[in-house]
Amino acid sequence: MLSENIQNAINRQINAELYSSYLYVAMAMYFESVDMSGAAKWMNAQAQEELVHADKFMNYVNERGGRVILDAIGKPPVEWKSVLDTFEAALDHERKVSSMINDLVTLARKENDHMTDNFLQWYVAEQVEEEASAGEVVRKLKLIGDSGGGRFMIDNELGQRVFNTAAGSGE
Repeated sequence: MLSENIQNAINRQINAELYSSYLYVAMAMYFESVDMSGAAKWMNAQAQEELVHADKFMNYVNERGGRVILDAIGKPPVEWKSVLDTFEAALDHERKVSSMINDLVTLARKENDHMTDNFLQWYVAEQVEEEASAGEVVRKLKLIGDSGGGRFMIDNELGQRVFNTAAGSGE
């Protein structure tokens, strides 16, 4: 059985994962509006991945005899200054989520909840991948600068990302 503190913290994380999905859909729609369909596809895959993360948390709470309590999802931004600005916002968001996961691990260890600590290690590793993925796009966008050809090439590359539903991650 989960402690009330752990259950409440995981419920907040579930809400954060659902918000993350909502944010990435908003980013995808922004990219569609600026003719970056590859970046939109990348963000849509990211949105699906966040739903998998939320689902994994919900299943864990249920398996441990807890109760999932969903909360309202905040409205995400809908405008960004540029493609680079959007991906920088995504990277900042992933860093925030990493911090939240770290706080969950700290709480689980404080409460000697080894099962939750073990469960959270998947998310710790996943956040390394999430930050690296968004960070790589940011670095490439900075490298190409205002080059139209570079923007075309990176959009094409981003459009190659496929969401793998079996693994629950996009590559």
